[in-house]
Amino acid sequence: MINDIPPTLHEKFEIHEWRHASAVMVQDFPDEWADITDVLGRLVIRKSWIEVGGGNESKVSKFMGVELRAKGWAERKFKTAILVDDHQTDSPTHKVDCFKNKVGLEVEWNNKDPFFDRDLNNFRLLFELRALSVGIILTRCDELQKIFVGLGRGSSYGNSTTHMSKLLPRLEGGAGGGCPVLVFGIRSVLYDPNQ
Repeated sequence: MINDIPPTLHEKFEIHEWRHASAVMVQDFPDEWADITDVLGRLVIRKSWIEVGGGNESKVSKFMGVELRAKGWAERKFKTAILVDDHQTDSPTHKVDCFKNKVGLEVEWNNKDPFFDRDLNNFRLLFELRALSVGIILTRCDELQKIFVGLGRGSSYGNSTTHMSKLLPRLEGGAGGGCPVLVFGIRSVLYDPNQ
């Protein structure tokens, strides 16, 4: 249940779930849940991360990747195929940013919003193939836009990029299929103007 999430994370993140994802994490994946709550609990959005473009990988993605890799998580691509009689058609999945023991986490800080479709479809497929039990997406809340505009970076974080109001209609519309999905939206309380 979403109430099982530590109160400190509720203060820092806008949290949503699909198909009881938090209960699955707490009950079935306590070690992975401890990893995620620890790393999210230490996340701070630095002013310097916003003022300078991230290139191919944002500073938020780098932070999450480094911290989770230190706990045994890894980027993962799955080799999947469809076999009909003796004819095999390869059907590879997209990489999952961070993966450990059937839990996948994607960071969508400032990509084009169709990346949410890709992530949710990937979660759905991997769940149906029994390779994934829970998908987690870390993105930003809409309220951060005021900070971006104040720093003169509003156009870099525009309406067509990944943020909570672009994700929720997809999630609530069932884009993740039967896969339990947990979403954390980075709130403005995590912004540090002094770093």
